[in-house]
Amino acid sequence: MKGLHLTADLYRCRCEPAWLADAALLQAWCLASVEAVGLATVDHAFRALPAPPQGRGGLSATVLMADGHVCLHTWPGEKAVSADVYVGSANAEQTAKARGLMFALVNRFQPEWTEQRSLDRGEEE
Repeated sequence: MKGLHLTADLYRCRCEPAWLADAALLQAWCLASVEAVGLATVDHAFRALPAPPQGRGGLSATVLMADGHVCLHTWPGEKAVSADVYVGSANAEQTAKARGLMFALVNRFQPEWTEQRSLDRGEEE
C-alpha cells in the first residue's frame, strides 16, 4: 500500500457564504469536481450541522472514492474550511488527480491564506 494524503486548512474564505453552509450546493460541486479530475465516486455524505446560537451551522462532507476519499468541514462564522484528499495509490497519474482536486477545492473557497501539507502514506511494495 502506497498512498498520498493532502490536507489544507483554509482561513478567511472569500467565497459566497452559501459555499460554507449549503450542503446541496457543495455536494453537486464536489461530485462534479471529483469526476472532472478523473476519480470515481463510490458514495457520499453531505450533512449540515446545527447552527450555533449566533450564526450559521457548518457542513461535514465526505466523498468516498474507489481508492480514497475527500473530506470537508466548514465553519461559516469563521469563514474556515478543513479539507483532505487521500488516494490509495501514489502512482503519477493518481497523484496528479489528487493534487488537481485539492487545487480545485482551495480555489472554490478562495481563502486569504492556507496551511497545506502532503503526506506519503504506506511503504513501497
